[in-house]
Parts: sequence; structure tokens; C-alpha cells
Amino acid sequence: MVETGNSEDPLGTRLRARRRELKLTLKDVAEGAGLSVGFISQVERGLTVPSLSSLASIAAVLESHVTSFLAQPEGKSPHTRHNERPIYAVDKEALSYERLSTSFPGSVLNSVIVHEPPGYRSEPIQHVGEEMFFVLQGAITLEVDNETTVLEAGDSIHFASMRRHSSWNHTAEPATILHVCTMDVFGDNPQQNQEPGNRAGHLNHHK
Repeated sequence: MVETGNSEDPLGTRLRARRRELKLTLKDVAEGAGLSVGFISQVERGLTVPSLSSLASIAAVLESHVTSFLAQPEGKSPHTRHNERPIYAVDKEALSYERLSTSFPGSVLNSVIVHEPPGYRSEPIQHVGEEMFFVLQGAITLEVDNETTVLEAGDSIHFASMRRHSSWNHTAEPATILHVCTMDVFGDNPQQNQEPGNRAGHLNHHK
């Protein structure tokens, strides 16, 4: 069973309310989160669902923990069991996740198993840090700075997250990916998503 959300109010409604509370424009949020204005607008109107990374980026700009918008499993134990990990999602029609990593003083790595449905295409994003994808099952297309790479089971890629990137399950079958990043996607260490002189630590330009 996939667990979703943590409120009866739609995600987009809560994000818009917080943005207006801070008196930010759509452009402010988009530039701070490394996303497009059109994408932020679609999320607020409930027309699309952000990935976990994008939601964490948006939450950082809104000076909120990602857990304010999405309930996630706590990483209390340094180990996990394959038959005990809860599967959760921002929306049941989008990506679903299994948390792998724990949190401790000084930890910087965050990891999840991502279940990507056929045809799913993520939004292009850029942010501070680095990340790695390792395909466990199926295949995906990853675009990094307009360079496209097809990754099949057993393939991996590691890159600086400041390079604009997106993924797409171009197949008719689900894909399962191990994703490791330094972005705080769990809300355990919010300072990881920040960089001096740059709101929320994201680039303020788009390619």
C-alpha cells in the first residue's frame, strides 16, 4: 500500500497559501527552487505533482520543512529490511519511494528506492549538491545539461546537481532506481539545501 500526503487540503493549495503568506511571487519560488514558473503554477493548481526532490526544493524556498507538506518515514535505524519499508508518495499516480538512509550528526547522504511508472517524466531541476542514480530494474532516460543518456538495469550515473537534470521512463514497464543525493529530501538537515547568498541554495537562472 502506498501512503500519500499528510493533510486533507490539496498539496498545491497548501504551497500557494504558504507562498502568499511569505509574499513571494511564482517567479521568486521558481528561481529559488531551480524550477520553471510554469511548473510551480501547475503544482499550485493541482495539474502536476512534484517529485520528492522538487518538493524539497520548493519547501526550502518557502522556509518550511518538506515534512510540512509530506509525511515521510523516519530514518531511525541504520539498516532497513526489504519487507518492512513503507512505500510512500507525493501522489499515488506519481513516483513512489522507500527510504533507505538514516540521519545522524554530520550525515550528508540521503537515499531512496524510487519506483517510476511507465511514461513518467520528471520536471527539469537544478540545485546544490550531487547525486547518483543506479537502475535496479527497467530503464530510464536521464537528461543532464541537455545531454541524454539511457540507463538500463545495472547502469549508473553520478553528477553535480547544479547541472540541470530530469528523468523519463520511456518504456512501457515500471522502473526501480536507487537514488542517492546530498539534498535534504527528508527534512532532517534543512541547512543542506542552503548556500550563503542564495535563497534556499538554488541557482537563480535557467537554461
